[in-house]
Amino acid sequence: MNIAESSSNEQVIRHLSPSSASTFRQCPRRWKFRYIDHLPDPKGVPALLGTFVHRILEELMLLSASERTNQFARNIAREIWPEIADDPDFKALLLDDEGTRAFRWQAWNLMESYFEMEDPQQVDVLAAEQRLEVDLMGVPFLGIVDRTERIENGLRVTDFKTGKAPQNRYLDDKLSQVWLYAAALKAVDQPVSEVRLMYLTGKFIDRKLDDAAVENAVNRHFLTWKSIGNCISDSRFDYKLGPLCNWCPYTDSCPQGLAEAERGYGPRF
Repeated sequence: MNIAESSSNEQVIRHLSPSSASTFRQCPRRWKFRYIDHLPDPKGVPALLGTFVHRILEELMLLSASERTNQFARNIAREIWPEIADDPDFKALLLDDEGTRAFRWQAWNLMESYFEMEDPQQVDVLAAEQRLEVDLMGVPFLGIVDRTERIENGLRVTDFKTGKAPQNRYLDDKLSQVWLYAAALKAVDQPVSEVRLMYLTGKFIDRKLDDAAVENAVNRHFLTWKSIGNCISDSRFDYKLGPLCNWCPYTDSCPQGLAEAERGYGPRF
């Protein structure tokens, strides 16, 4: 999400990504703190692990098929590590040597799991970390597709996930991201026939192209876009209370969220 101010001080949304839209649906006030007020939203260990592993996979997929080996992946991890170690969010974790080693082992364990799940030498990669900026129902969509590969019956979008696979009741929400990617790729003349969520903890979630699901995802993205515009016009961003308040980085700026977090998890000092 990029936001700029015009000469009349009117805030204009330039792009809406799946992650930004998801943040707004979780809590409009948190979205405002992050994308309008630009308050810090430091990454924790899970997000930084995801960044590290995604960078390794990106570089691995850019290699020729014969080079996509475990040893090459190790070499890539060693080359990328200084970038992660120098990241201000990683430094903010204040990990000691033992904690840093544990972090690196966690990342590599996810890579080992990846190699158990598929043989990257057998993947016909079309693109990795493909940036898409397209118009979807009048919404300027921005997304980064982890991988697009050629398969027997067309193209497949694969989105790598380093967290746990969701329970069934949350699955549609997770799939909406890859349905949006399918819509965006169709807009650039790369229609896909399948989508995949690849949880490196050991689970594939595959779906054949579902036009109704794609349409629903695009409609939902459009409605989120409209809601954001209404909030900006009204200068009002309501809060949504719930368990996520305890993990929100903005409770110091949100009395209601702080009260909810303390109600569920005890006082903060």
